[in-house]
Order: sequence, then C-alpha cells, then structure tokens
Amino acid sequence: MAFRKEPSYTHGSAQQTAVLLVNLGTPDEPTPAAVRRYLKEFLSDPRVVEIPKAVWAPILHGVILPFRSSKSAAKYASIWESDGSPLKLHTERQATLLRGYIGERGHQVHVAYAMRYGSPSIPQVLQQLQEQRCTRILVLPAYPQYAGSTTASVYDAVFQHYAGQRNVPELRMVKHYHDHEAYIDALRHSVLAHWDMHGRPEKLVMSFHGVPKRTLDLGDPYHCECHKTARLLATQLGLAEDRYLVTFQSRFGKAEWLQPYTAPSVRKLAEQGVKRIDVMCPGFVADCLETLEEVDMEVRQEFLMAGGREFHYIPCLNENPAWIHALTDIAEEHLLGWPTMSNGAAREVRERDLAISRKRAQELGAKQ
Repeated sequence: MAFRKEPSYTHGSAQQTAVLLVNLGTPDEPTPAAVRRYLKEFLSDPRVVEIPKAVWAPILHGVILPFRSSKSAAKYASIWESDGSPLKLHTERQATLLRGYIGERGHQVHVAYAMRYGSPSIPQVLQQLQEQRCTRILVLPAYPQYAGSTTASVYDAVFQHYAGQRNVPELRMVKHYHDHEAYIDALRHSVLAHWDMHGRPEKLVMSFHGVPKRTLDLGDPYHCECHKTARLLATQLGLAEDRYLVTFQSRFGKAEWLQPYTAPSVRKLAEQGVKRIDVMCPGFVADCLETLEEVDMEVRQEFLMAGGREFHYIPCLNENPAWIHALTDIAEEHLLGWPTMSNGAAREVRERDLAISRKRAQELGAKQ
C-alpha cells in the first residue's frame, strides 16, 4: 500500500492541537445536480442504509436519485440563504465562535469544521490540519445523541482517512453529550427566551431525527439518549409529563422507524383540541432542511390544517451564546491533559486551582 506523502518537517517545530467540529453535510447549491451528488454520497454510506449493496445500489441509482433529487432541490431552495446553506453557515459560525471562546480560556488550539457528506469534507480538513502540524486532534461531532448512522459514521471517515497516512496524529473522539449539563442548560435558555417573548404553549413537542426501529433492537443507544435529553430538559423547565411529547421525524422508506412520528402526532394533538404547540428539535444544533422545511413548514401545516391555531417553532441552538459556552465546555473537558495552554495561562490555571483547594481545605478544617 502506498501512503500519502507527509508534509515537510522541521525539527524542533511546536506540535499543534486542533478541535474538528463535524456536522452532517449539505449540497453545495439547491439544484438537482448538486443534491443528487450529495444524496449519492449520503445514501451510499452503509452506516446510513443497512441494506446489502447488491440490493440497494439498483434502488438508489434507478429510483431514488433520479426522482428524489429534484424534489429535494426544491425543498432546499425554499430555505436557502443568500450566503448559502443554513446548516453550513451555522456550523462555520459555531466553529469561529468556538475558536474565540476557547482562546479566551487560555487554550492555543486550531478550530476547524467539516461535513461528513459534501464539503468541506473530513479528509480535506484533516489534510489541512496535518499541513498545519496538528499532531493532536479532538473530533467533536455535532450530534448530541450518539447513533451508528451519525457519530459512528464520522469515526469511520476519520479512520479511513488515516488508514492511508504514515504518521497518524493522536486522536480523541467525542461520543455524545446528550446529558451534558451545559447542553441541557443551553436548550433551557433557548426555550425560556422563546416563552418570554411569546408565552407558553399547551404542549411542547421535542422532535428528534428518526432512525429505523431495528437499530434500537440491535443495540443502538440513540432512542434512549433522545429520551434522556427530553427528560432532563423537561425537568429543568418544570414540565409535567403531560405537558411535553417526544416524537421522531424524517422517516424514509417503508420500514418501521422510531415512534411516535412527528407529523401524525401533531395532527392528532390538533384533532384532540390542542390549540397551541411549540416544536423544537433538540438533536439538531444547527437549523437545516429537516428543521426549517420539514418541521417549520410541513409539520406546521399538518397542525394548522387539522384545526390547531398556533404553531411556534423554536429555532435550533445555532449561535446562541449559551450553546457556544456549552460547546466550549465539552471541548475543554475532552482536551484535558493535552498541552494546549501557554505557560502563562497554564500557570494562572494552576494558581487558581491551588487557591480553590486551599479555600476548601480551610473550610473543611473550620467545620472540624
């Protein structure tokens, strides 16, 4: 096997640390051709579609790509911004803000972002980080809840890239943060800010991206992690069980997926006489097609057409300062032990920790 050529090395050069924020991906533009390229890469991933290639390939290339690309392109066009894809724009801004926040805490690290499908691709960005002499890389997927079809697929892409490299950097992978205190608090801030402006609904619907039910039966923890996120957030909001509902969206194909499904659930709420619902998507940290078009347009219409009166969509965390602080906390915890601080900043942290330890010891001595 021929390995990729290593960048030139200067003895004595400082080793660098990087944080790589990875989101799902997006077409380059809202056109059938661009969407087709994106869907081909996405739906060819065996983590996403667990059907034997010999069976799946004719369906994908003969039915799905020819007919779904144009329909999906129209949906992307309905939410596309003047500067590009909402998902890519939010992810880029999050990476920029994370770079600033983590720098303010004294860490000297590179922060970059990549997409699992589309561009900038994981291999592209990892190559750039290698050229910047990054020998320690923290991979931080933008998926709070772990699933084989999302987080594990990011792992696959990272490991496949380094299978062709001679000098592999030290790697750390964040698996999940579905119950991280700062993440839950960021969600709470987002909901309360919306309620301060618009009042409270009769029911809060938490819609997570769906996956085939068989993945739960086969041991994927995604379903459980979604419900734990919802329980923790409901507790922080002081919501009783009858005031919120967990649903799953984006079903694809004829197989059974995690239930209850979002669209039929909100339609049923309207038919039962519920007049106002608020819908949020806690599993998405950046607004995208599945939130802006599927939920805020399609699901909204389902509720209103069935007799509901008020439908409020609570945006994703996006660039919410509470979320960027949470993202910084998560990154900082996983960077622990790596030399990411300047000598001066490291000394300040040690002195601070020492002062806290002395204070606690004094308090303990006073109690005794």
